[in-house]
Amino acid sequence: MRWTGWALFALMLFLAGCGGRYLPSWPSGSSAPSTPKGHGGTGKPYTVMGQTYYPLQSAEGYEEVGVASWYGPDFHGKRTANGEIYDMYQMTAAHRILPMNTRLLVTNLDNGRSTEVRVNDRGPFVGNRVIDLSYSAARTLGVVGPGTARVHLRALGGPIYFQGPFYVQYGAFTVRDNAYRLRDRLMARGYPGTRVTEGDVAGVHFWRVQVGAFPTLDQARAARERFLPESPDCFVIAD
Repeated sequence: MRWTGWALFALMLFLAGCGGRYLPSWPSGSSAPSTPKGHGGTGKPYTVMGQTYYPLQSAEGYEEVGVASWYGPDFHGKRTANGEIYDMYQMTAAHRILPMNTRLLVTNLDNGRSTEVRVNDRGPFVGNRVIDLSYSAARTLGVVGPGTARVHLRALGGPIYFQGPFYVQYGAFTVRDNAYRLRDRLMARGYPGTRVTEGDVAGVHFWRVQVGAFPTLDQARAARERFLPESPDCFVIAD
């Protein structure tokens, strides 16, 4: 199974002040992908438990061998990383770095069964596991009973790209008035698009202050650099 996992992922992001997709600084010498609108920020780098993952811009030619797990009732009806509602009866899967909507041919190397799935979530973040299958995909491949299986993955899809708008998440608060006071101060400093968004994680309600909107990642990153002395944990998110 996945880490109780997507919940853990979300909790870590929220407690760090996150409400969107985390965009840490790109490695020296690299650049963010140019991206048409409509796919969200799920192609951007993100960090889980101290590990930063850099999703691929293209799945072309991708193959991998590793351990598959599956996730089902505990996540049924909840949102996936790309914003869809998880349906355990659809043929979908979670992968750490493949582009969203990549089609994968998954072969169970223990019994020879194969099936096609579509990537719509992130994970798994456990050991040597390379994919989390939906319940239906796991049942088709004979993974439900044992819980895990050694599999071969082969991508059938092509490239995918993403874009903003972008925001700098300045902080998150459990007291609503504190968030709105900060928003007003940031707006007065010349950031009229600053917003407050809300979310519940593990029974705690957060108000998140996000400065923006910035039309390009470079502009958002420059703003983040300006905010770092006063908000060391701020980061860029993409809508």
